[in-house]
Amino acid sequence: MVRRAAVAGQFYSSSRNGLIKELERCFLSPLGPGKLPAVVKNGPRKIAGAVVPHAGLMFSGPVAAHVYAAMAADGMPETAVIIGPNHTGYGKAVSASSEDFQTPLGTVRSDRDIISRLKGVVEIDRSAHLYEHSLEVQLPFLQYLDPEVKVVPIVMGHQDMVMAREAAKVLKEACAGKDVVFLASSDLSHYLPAEVAREKDWMVLERIMMLDAEGVVDVVQRNDISMCGYGPVATMIMACGGSKARLLHYGNSGDVRPMDDVVGYAAAVVERDGATSML
Repeated sequence: MVRRAAVAGQFYSSSRNGLIKELERCFLSPLGPGKLPAVVKNGPRKIAGAVVPHAGLMFSGPVAAHVYAAMAADGMPETAVIIGPNHTGYGKAVSASSEDFQTPLGTVRSDRDIISRLKGVVEIDRSAHLYEHSLEVQLPFLQYLDPEVKVVPIVMGHQDMVMAREAAKVLKEACAGKDVVFLASSDLSHYLPAEVAREKDWMVLERIMMLDAEGVVDVVQRNDISMCGYGPVATMIMACGGSKARLLHYGNSGDVRPMDDVVGYAAAVVERDGATSML
């Protein structure tokens, strides 16, 4: 079965050529890496995880492009485990899907070997994925870099620390011995003045840079920060096995179009020490 694109024509272009041009504008943007990525076939593969935003490509695409440019230079993984928040409310507390995903660039295959190993709190439930955009907007970037890349799609309806810890344990076990990168799809503060959003977002980013998964959840909850994917970020940190984090770029929707209230976006990677390794 194939999950059809739900937000093509809204969050990104609905035509193949239009989408390729849109992705290249993201990479070439002054807010992005500034150049088109070149995929290194035998890169060091130090990137274990990342935080990447998921708004419309017009707004968050240039920030997201920093992560994908870094992945290209690092060497692409066989599989991207994409963990996003559940905006729709459909499905289980933590929902995976074994369907392939269609975009204007073609079909992305799900990694059914890894998905078959999922258990416990991570349940197969396609209803959670039918209309969810947090994973879908990552797919064109991955396809642009490597049309053969596979995905493990995960959405979290429950984002407390207990659920994040359990989900991370399941994902880490399911991905043992596999060449994967864990992508946490999340925007930061929503609809605040830019200076207020920045202050709140940096509370979270400091925790991410320390690889403090529990601190991410705690800071968001104690300070009422409207970050939509703090559970996926905490899960990624605990599952990926990285030892250090780098912030590649921070920005907000007001960088693209002047507005009173903005949404915050961050691009960050979590890296392993030493030579190429897999979980």
